[in-house]
Amino acid sequence: MAQHLKKIILLLLIVIPISLSAQKKLHEKSIVIDTHNDVLSSATLKGMNIENDLSGKTHSDLERFRKGGIDIQIFSIFGDERYVNGTAFRHAIREIDSLDAITARNPDRMMSVNNMKDLRTAVKAGKLGAMKGVEGGHMIEDRLDYLDSLYVRGVRYMTLTWNNSTSWASSAWDETKLDAGKKVPITKKGLNDFGKEVVKKMNELGMLVDLSHVGVQTFYDALETTSKPVIVSHSCSHFLCPVPRNLTDDQIRAIGKNGGVIHVNFYSGFLDSSYEKNKELLLQRHQAERDSLKQAKMADYEIEEWISRKYPHEAESLRPSMEVLLDHIDRIVKLAGIDHIGIGSDFDGIESAPRDLDGVEDMPHLTTALRKRGYSKKEIRKILGENFIRVFAEAGN
Repeated sequence: MAQHLKKIILLLLIVIPISLSAQKKLHEKSIVIDTHNDVLSSATLKGMNIENDLSGKTHSDLERFRKGGIDIQIFSIFGDERYVNGTAFRHAIREIDSLDAITARNPDRMMSVNNMKDLRTAVKAGKLGAMKGVEGGHMIEDRLDYLDSLYVRGVRYMTLTWNNSTSWASSAWDETKLDAGKKVPITKKGLNDFGKEVVKKMNELGMLVDLSHVGVQTFYDALETTSKPVIVSHSCSHFLCPVPRNLTDDQIRAIGKNGGVIHVNFYSGFLDSSYEKNKELLLQRHQAERDSLKQAKMADYEIEEWISRKYPHEAESLRPSMEVLLDHIDRIVKLAGIDHIGIGSDFDGIESAPRDLDGVEDMPHLTTALRKRGYSKKEIRKILGENFIRVFAEAGN
């Protein structure tokens, strides 16, 4: 019996490292593309330098992108609803300038990616391919010439709205409040005529239309207007976690029919239906600090991030398992198909991600988890990046 047990232990010692080695090799050989990271707005513009080790301060820095095997990172060009006509576009350019400056200082580690040729070059050279995506149509300030300018500066997708609606498109947040009869700054859902012009102009330029954050009516209006596949850069399944930002089953199926790709978000609040309630209890335990930060004019999402960083042990207890993230991937694959799923982590734009995903350096853990869940190597390569490459090429890049 003892001899038999020894044989089993020996086999485990041999098989497990081989298995882990194979998963590591799969991740290294795959083209890994993350369609959404907010480090520019959450760290760079606040004086932190991603060329340095920012462990414990951010989810991302250049060395951790390398450790995580990230080949292409789309950096979010983001400003919240406090940026309006007269300030939003200028803020977007400031973030673009910052990313371009970082890229120029690190030619041995990264390069700008604006088209398929650049993408292939970056992957072949083993450099981080830096792409740009604008999060929030308010950044163009109702001007098509600003959309042109952003494209010239390397922006290759634009999220039609953030949580705030524009004059031409309604957000998921506002459409939901409108349904609830609450006072909101919109009176009509969906895209108006100018909004449809925006979508058509994006198609013409080769800029991907991103439908994360948008309201249901805007979503369907955009699908009816676009002549090319769209993306959803960082959203999850509404069936599994019913928040306005997530996609219903019908929306997921519609993306599949459009030929687009849904990139699953790592935010605990979009994955675990119990997270928001538990987070609110955490915030209430620190109400005095919460009130103080509100008086300092911090946005709600900034307050949540601040309190989560100050009380890491409490925040840690709220994090769901990696299995919950995989459940969302399974749901999207079941409804839309394996060709319509990707990764949009939202790192550095969220205060909480699933356990084992502490930052960009942990992306290989997702590959391991997908393999254990039963996805084939071919399917995993599609999820990690190949599906995005297809829609990027189909957009005309």
